[in-house]
Amino acid sequence: MPELAEVEYGRKVAAAVAEGQKITAVWCDTDDIVFEGGPEPFNDALLGARVLAVKRHGKQLWMELDRRPWPLFHFGMTGAFRTTDQDPLELASTPKRGEGGWPPRFPKIRLTFETGAELVMTNKRRLGRIRLRHDPQNETPISRLGFDPYTAMPSTSEFAALIRRRKSPLKAVLLNQQFAAGVGNWIADEVCYAARLDPRIRAHQLSDAECALVRKHLGEIVRLAVSVDADKERFPSHWMFHRRWGKPTDAVTEDGEVIEVITLAGRSTAWVPSLQRDHRGES
Repeated sequence: MPELAEVEYGRKVAAAVAEGQKITAVWCDTDDIVFEGGPEPFNDALLGARVLAVKRHGKQLWMELDRRPWPLFHFGMTGAFRTTDQDPLELASTPKRGEGGWPPRFPKIRLTFETGAELVMTNKRRLGRIRLRHDPQNETPISRLGFDPYTAMPSTSEFAALIRRRKSPLKAVLLNQQFAAGVGNWIADEVCYAARLDPRIRAHQLSDAECALVRKHLGEIVRLAVSVDADKERFPSHWMFHRRWGKPTDAVTEDGEVIEVITLAGRSTAWVPSLQRDHRGES
């Protein structure tokens, strides 16, 4: 699933062709699952509107138009924005692959702008959502989300207070979108690994120093991933990310420590037991 960095890359793709431009044509797939309320209202809402900005919070993207309502996008498991002159968003867990031809496969909405440029949201597995909202940041689903760790990381003390309100395992808290919007499975595992913390530790038991470590590494990992446009080939070689996929039985870190995969919070969780210790004696 696209996580914060991949979705931020999608925002950049959309902004490059859409910002400042008038929408001159709208095509919508007849998909009542992806389109909340059905596709019919979208042509009237978008046709002739000018895109002022493309914004993001967590995994949610929206366009600010010169009139309301505004379109709100969520990629789901396999969604992406595609244009004729930008590479497609590549999911971190999948190998890069060429996707030739235009329009792309599995289109859900296709916007044409006055420059002639086009923007398509694809969604192969139909788990994404396209909605209309008058004030996206203050309406559901965004109003229910937690802070965005790229654009609005809380202070050290605020972060500690937020995380220690929860009694779930650390991994589960990091995945909870009401805590931190945009964090998914690989980011959560990478944060726990970088902080050398057992992902099963209960969040309310974290010390001040441990809370600070989680905040530090969450911010660093997200910022670095965004800075390289979520291109996994440019992630640091020491990240566990490169060796965690597919539940390998012989996976090791760059330095040779054994990586194990367990199920935690209903998700596959990669960790390094020899390094990620719970010194409270709960492991």
